[in-house]
Amino acid sequence: MTDATSTPGSATPRAHKATSLLTVDERTRRRNASEGRFKTYGIVAIAIALFFLVVLVVAILRSGLPAFTATVADVEITITQEEFDAAEGELFKTKAYEQLFIGKLQRQLSENGMQVEFDAAAIERIMGKVGGDIREFYRANPAQLGEPVSFQLSASSRVDGYFKGRVTREALQDSRFLQLSDLDLVDALEEAGIIRQSFNWTFIQGADSGVDNPGGAGIGASVVGSFFMMLVVLFLSLPIGVAASIYLEEFAPQNRWTDMIEVNISNLAAVPSIVFGILGLAVFIQFMHLPQSAPLVGGLVLTLMTLPTIIISTRASLKAVPPSIRDAALGVGASKMQAVFHHVLPLAMPGILTGTIIGLAQALGETAPLLLIGMVGFVARGYPDGIVSGFVDPNSAMPAQIYTWAARADAAFYEKAWGGIIILLLFLMTMNFIAIVLRRRFERRW
Repeated sequence: MTDATSTPGSATPRAHKATSLLTVDERTRRRNASEGRFKTYGIVAIAIALFFLVVLVVAILRSGLPAFTATVADVEITITQEEFDAAEGELFKTKAYEQLFIGKLQRQLSENGMQVEFDAAAIERIMGKVGGDIREFYRANPAQLGEPVSFQLSASSRVDGYFKGRVTREALQDSRFLQLSDLDLVDALEEAGIIRQSFNWTFIQGADSGVDNPGGAGIGASVVGSFFMMLVVLFLSLPIGVAASIYLEEFAPQNRWTDMIEVNISNLAAVPSIVFGILGLAVFIQFMHLPQSAPLVGGLVLTLMTLPTIIISTRASLKAVPPSIRDAALGVGASKMQAVFHHVLPLAMPGILTGTIIGLAQALGETAPLLLIGMVGFVARGYPDGIVSGFVDPNSAMPAQIYTWAARADAAFYEKAWGGIIILLLFLMTMNFIAIVLRRRFERRW
């Protein structure tokens, strides 16, 4: 046995420095620092998104909540049979009733220790033409003559703006709508407890009003129009979209025709909504002669717009079901249709329902297609008489009503537009909540 001797120039093995797994080297420190920075960027991005969300919500609530309150005047008056007969004998009956109202109001103020002089013009600027309302009430209820009757009269939009801070004494200029001296009368009426702020039920239950009457404008009729329109979208887009998705994903052969259909569906999902409005105007109204401004036509247009979204989301839900489910069903003797409808479709149902409701929520907020088929805000003048008239009679929808109010000059209509946005957001939040509940209800684990 000989000892190995190293020759000059031969390589000598380098001794490695002993390290511990608990020791963090430089490369690991750089990687950990990079991961820490990435987490910080994510937290900052979420914080910025939440900040803008809070700003948006605060702006909507601050501008829209005043629409849910209104300025009203509570006046209790008693008109005798002699006063009624005298007013009916006058040539200008409305003026006669206004004079009666002024006298009763002055007496009510004097009972509160206030001596305020005003005329019919001031009352008309503050409360509108109250004589017509009083006349119609006593004509419809002659048994109330001689008895105290409490009237709740809506104040004008500018008086309402004075209570809500839109109108100030410093910025007010005398006009035919409101004068500075009228605010003294308004302050006296408020001190006497006659004028006050109350919840605006007219905004919830009413319909659109004329451009000179923002206080009487409401969104209730438009809500009904949106409801009938969504019924059309739901009962057309859900079965058609789901059936098309099942065929394309489970039964259709893979060839150039199905590839072309899939590409076109994806392209239709990106088409601007106003294009569907033009299509609905040309096909449903000008060619098929369906009633203009009807929720039926609006629902058909929004169905065409919603179908691509439902088909894409449904196909994604079907594709998410593992192939082993299909293979197991086929392996125990089930047919292709039984495997799809008994096993694949129930497992994909949460995603299908979620995509459908999200598509409906998107359709609920569309405005441009509805404007092109005539569903503008001023069309909704009242509630439909029945179910059939709800589909075929002219009506509006919430987005179109909001757009109409926002386009008017009066600041009170702009306030109503913000209030309509709050109601629309409540509907959207409700639909998303329903989507979450349905997803939890039909979710199955495998």
